[in-house]
Amino acid sequence: MNSPALVLPDRTEVAIVGAGPTGLALAVTLAQAGVAFVLLDQQDEGVNTSRAAVVHARTLEVLDELGASSELISRGVRLTRFAVRDGARRLLTVPFDGLPTPHPYTLMVPQYETEAVLLARLRALGGDVHRPQQVSSIVQDQEGVTVTTSTGQTLRASYAVGADGMHSMVREASGIGFSGSAYAESFVLADVVMDWSPGPTEVSLTFGAAGLLVVAPLPGDHYRVVATTDQAPEQPDLAFVQQLLDQRAPGQASVTDVAWSSRFRVHHRVADSYRAQRMFLAGDAAHVHSPAGGQGMNTGIQDGYALGTAFARDTLDDYEAHRRPVAERVVAFTDRMTRIATTRNLAARTVRNTAMRLLAHTPLPGKLAAELAELNYR
Repeated sequence: MNSPALVLPDRTEVAIVGAGPTGLALAVTLAQAGVAFVLLDQQDEGVNTSRAAVVHARTLEVLDELGASSELISRGVRLTRFAVRDGARRLLTVPFDGLPTPHPYTLMVPQYETEAVLLARLRALGGDVHRPQQVSSIVQDQEGVTVTTSTGQTLRASYAVGADGMHSMVREASGIGFSGSAYAESFVLADVVMDWSPGPTEVSLTFGAAGLLVVAPLPGDHYRVVATTDQAPEQPDLAFVQQLLDQRAPGQASVTDVAWSSRFRVHHRVADSYRAQRMFLAGDAAHVHSPAGGQGMNTGIQDGYALGTAFARDTLDDYEAHRRPVAERVVAFTDRMTRIATTRNLAARTVRNTAMRLLAHTPLPGKLAAELAELNYR
């Protein structure tokens, strides 16, 4: 059952547009610090699809600070290995269990669980989401920002934050550019029940001439499947997912059910600025990139925490300097991973696979683990 619609106040300190993981993390941070805010979202209720499914160590450290980590960890699957394969042949293992963190693992948990835990924490602190509230315009002046909804209601705030995704209305209103481009391939994403011979103890990234394949265990004996493909149906069915697995991991998978699936195109972009006077950007409104490594939602949650902390400490001028270089690094890292994984040039694949096997015996796997876990971004 949905909660009764909240009355939109006339005024607040921070207006947050978008109640996904980024907006929720920002709201919880503000609530803990006693900073007034209004969190708006255009949907009647939170989404119930899994979408992002990886929570890395640095994000769990942030959730420790927000009082939300223990509950989320109880809902997920902890994994300590990330295997890189070419077909069935293992090239490299990235270990998370040696990371210098209270959370030396990656947590596999559907995004709706992450949002539910953050929302419960927000409500425990006395906050909530105003929904459905579609923002139709945002106008700023020297004293503040006026947010107008599609129903004609207005909210006056000292600042506004766009946590409203890649097609951010706040970013558009701010006039901030979004530099980058799209990948040629589309991505298939599916949560399935299947027999998977590598088993449920690690994430598998598989290279192949047909394209990239990622398989990761989820709670409830499900697996997340991500794959690049030239063309995909809008809702990939069991036969399509099985065909992808047969091509890229022959003899390793037998799918018995598809719980949810989607097709999407991926961009690699970073906002030209994270601030335009009294308007700020965070999460996918500020950066989007390949899902290789599962870093999108993680970077967004960390943005929300960093921006909330900056509001609380009155250090807003430091937010962009701290977080935009992180996004540039994540976008560059995931772009390299994607291009290395999706090359179809035989010579390049041979060199890549040979290099991976050699690098398996160097410090590189540990460095990759720290980069994926985003521990370098503290």
